[in-house]
Formats: sequence, structure tokens, C-alpha cells
Amino acid sequence: MILSMSGVVLLGIIVFLFFRKDGLKASHALVCALFGFYLAGTAIAPSITAGGASLASLLGGIKF
Repeated sequence: MILSMSGVVLLGIIVFLFFRKDGLKASHALVCALFGFYLAGTAIAPSITAGGASLASLLGGIKF
């Protein structure tokens, strides 16, 4: 749950920055949000979640 909330917040910030800096139109943001909403209801959603968790653990294991 924490990872998904962090992902949502991160993606929301990225979309906001695109909206403010790179000229993302509100209609594009709406399409992105609807795409994510509908993608979450498909059969591929568990695979996407597992891939995100795997990527997060990979990035979390990097030592500087």
C-alpha cells in the first residue's frame, strides 16, 4: 500500500511538472489519468504492480 501511494504521488508530481513546465494540456493529463484508471482494472495490473515493486527494490538496493 505504501509503495502504491508513493508511486501515485510521484506520478502525480511528474504530471504536474509536465503540465506546468512542458506544456502538458489538461486534456492530456485527463487521458493519462483515465488510462491509468482503466489499466488498473485489467488482467495485466498484477504484473505491472510486481514490476513496480521489483524496480523499487532494485533502486532501494543501490548503495552510494
